Amino acid sequence: MRAARFYGTGDVRIDDVEPAAVGPSDVRIDVTACGICGTDVHEYEHAEYTPAEAHPRSGASRPITIGHEFSGIVSEVGDDVTGVAVGDPVAVHPNIPCGSCRYCEDGAYNRCADVLAVGLQTGAGGFAEAAVVPAQQVHRLPADVPVWQGALVEPLAVGLHAVRRSGLRAGDTAAVFGCGPIGLTVVRALREAGAKRVFVSEPNPARREVALELGADVAVDPTAEDAAARITAATDGGVDASFEFAGVAPAVNAAIESTRRGGGVTVGSMTSGTTDVDLQRVVTGERTVRGTYCYGFPPRSFRTEFDAVVESLGDGGVDADAFVTRRIGLADLVDEGIEELGSPDTDHVKILVEP
Repeated sequence: MRAARFYGTGDVRIDDVEPAAVGPSDVRIDVTACGICGTDVHEYEHAEYTPAEAHPRSGASRPITIGHEFSGIVSEVGDDVTGVAVGDPVAVHPNIPCGSCRYCEDGAYNRCADVLAVGLQTGAGGFAEAAVVPAQQVHRLPADVPVWQGALVEPLAVGLHAVRRSGLRAGDTAAVFGCGPIGLTVVRALREAGAKRVFVSEPNPARREVALELGADVAVDPTAEDAAARITAATDGGVDASFEFAGVAPAVNAAIESTRRGGGVTVGSMTSGTTDVDLQRVVTGERTVRGTYCYGFPPRSFRTEFDAVVESLGDGGVDADAFVTRRIGLADLVDEGIEELGSPDTDHVKILVEP
C-alpha cells in the first residue's frame, strides 16, 4: 500500500509498504480522509516528535508513517475485538497513554508524559491507504455522517476541551486570539456552549471570515487596530473568558488585557522557548491563567470530548464544510498540503488528504 513516511526534516516520501498485520486487539482501517495538523507542519520543519531510534514503547523509528487526524472504514478486526465490526465508519483517537503513571492512575490520561501518538511514534498513520490501530482508539461514526467528517473530530475535540477547561457559562462573553484551525474550533465550541458574544483577533482576512461564519460576532485585525482596546471598550472592561491560540507573546498579553477583572484566560497554543507575560495585570485583576491540552484520552475518551463531537456531527451541529478549504491526494501531501500550511501567507484552514 502507499504511505507518506517521514524520514527527517523536510523529507516526506510516498512509499510502497507492506500492510501491517492485525493483532488480536487491533483493527485495520481503510483511510477515507486525514487532516493536516499544525503538528505535522512543525514536525516536517523541525523533526522533534518522531523517534530517530526505536521508541521504547512502540519500537517504531523513522521513517514513520505520519498523520493523526483521520477517519475511515474498518476492513479487518482482531480475534479479541468487540464493539466494532468490519464495515463500520470510524474516527481514530490518536493518543495512547501509558496507563501506569500517577496521572493515568488518576484518570487524567491527557496529562500522561509518556503518550504514544498514532502518526508520530507508532508504525501507523493516517497519510496512508490503510492503518492498523488498537481497537480502543476508534470511535464509531453515526451512519448518516459522511466518513470524511470523522477526520475533523480530533481538532474539534481540542476546541471543546478548551472551552470546558475555561469554566465558561452560558451568557458569558468571550474572545479568541488566533483563528487557525484550533482557534476556529474554539469559536464553534463557544457558540455551542452558549456564549453571549464572541470576539476574535486574527490578522488573516480569510480566517476572520471563517470565524464570522462559525459564529463570531466581531472579528478584529490586530495589525490594523488594538484588539484589546476594541474588546474592552465593547464589553465594559473585558470579556468573561479569553482564549489564546496564536502562539506569540503579544497575543497572550492581549488576551489577558481583554479579560475582565476576575475573569479567566485559557492558553492552548504550542510554542517554543519562553513568553513574557504581564503578571502585574494577572495579579492586580485577580485573573486566572490556565493551560489546556488536547482532550480526554482512552479509556475515558468515550465519555469526554471525542464522543461529544461525534454526537454533534450526528446531530448536524457542526458546519464541517466551513473548516475544510482544500482536498488533495496523497501524492500532493507536501507541495499542496504541508508546505502550503507552513507558509505565513496561507489562506487555508484545514486541508484534507484523501488517500
